[in-house]
Amino acid sequence: MRDHLGEFEQIVLLAVLRLGDDAYGVPIRREIESKTSRALTVGALYRTLDRLEDKGYVSSWFSDPTPERGGRSKRYFRLKASGVRALADTRDALEAMWRGVDLKKVKHA
Repeated sequence: MRDHLGEFEQIVLLAVLRLGDDAYGVPIRREIESKTSRALTVGALYRTLDRLEDKGYVSSWFSDPTPERGGRSKRYFRLKASGVRALADTRDALEAMWRGVDLKKVKHA
């Protein structure tokens, strides 16, 4: 694996993937909050999206400004092929680690 994906990076990439052409800040945040039941700040989301773009896993672009947004644009995101590969590699590594693990049989202190 080229670069390890952290848990939150995986969640953000999956949200972008799930949303397709509607992947911009507000829907990404709602998707993550609804699927994970965890609160999310806009700052944390955009820091992660910027990091994922720096790693080459997503690309972003700005829409045309709209009057309903006070003349502001939306920043859209899309997974790149390298982002899909990073998700697949991470999933495969986790599946390999979980294979044969039975938490019911774990003895703990």
